[in-house]
Amino acid sequence: MKAYVFPGQGAQFVGMGKDLYEGNAEAKALFDKANEILGFKITDIMFAGTDEELKQTKVTQPAIFLHSVILAKTMGASFKPDMVAGHSLGEFSALVAAGAMTFEDGLKLVSQRAQAMQKACEIEPSTMAAIIGLEDAVVEEVCKEIKEVVVPANYNCPGQLVISGSIAGIDEACAKLTEKGAKRALKLSVSGAFHSPFMEPARAQLASAIEATKFSKPSCPVYQNVVAKAVTDPEEIKKNLVAQLTASVRWTQTVNQMIADGVDSFTEVGPGAVLQGLIKKTNRTVETSGVSTLQ
Repeated sequence: MKAYVFPGQGAQFVGMGKDLYEGNAEAKALFDKANEILGFKITDIMFAGTDEELKQTKVTQPAIFLHSVILAKTMGASFKPDMVAGHSLGEFSALVAAGAMTFEDGLKLVSQRAQAMQKACEIEPSTMAAIIGLEDAVVEEVCKEIKEVVVPANYNCPGQLVISGSIAGIDEACAKLTEKGAKRALKLSVSGAFHSPFMEPARAQLASAIEATKFSKPSCPVYQNVVAKAVTDPEEIKKNLVAQLTASVRWTQTVNQMIADGVDSFTEVGPGAVLQGLIKKTNRTVETSGVSTLQ
């Protein structure tokens, strides 16, 4: 069985999608429509902007979504997943690719999500750190011991868990986890603590936008971050999508569940190859490949 997976924030690079725009009429029309919907020429930043411009959350999230979704659309009949999943933001790409919502609605939600997250980051300083080389249970235990807000945010693969929280809390957690034997406890250059209680203002804002959006039954099961299992019911999809902003991304658990459900081949659709690397670290027996440009 074949799964298609969609990357999240961090996979972006300047020049992404340019070949799609120049080489495929359908892709060009969708990019042009995206510029209209967003009210600014995101294509200018994607194709020829600076790294700094592309790194702004309000640009990064729609840019990665557009690259992934338009790529999936240009695959035409060859895009035939048995199941799909996306990492954080990538879940929106997966849902559009599987027909659970329209391209236009997906882009509007991603744009609102990015702006809401940006705003939440500005309310109170917070950050994230990648913890490498420890078991998840050890990291979870240390997070619980800290009085400040610190939570597991991204279960990326065995031995790689990203934590989210207050700046003082993350500093304390990094020190404790290094003592416990972490190979690395690396603070990330992000604008705030994604997938933590710090995103509550964004969750509340996004909830009403998701509630007002029409969702359909997807063409195949979508494995969602919050529950790490197959979901096809539109109401459940919406509920999980809202919860995702303040909950952990259970990517390791999702990949393991997809494999348990019969997947032996994963194809990453979008910029970079981050998910292929994480999947290989989770299970070396499955096939991984990527689609990042016109085939």
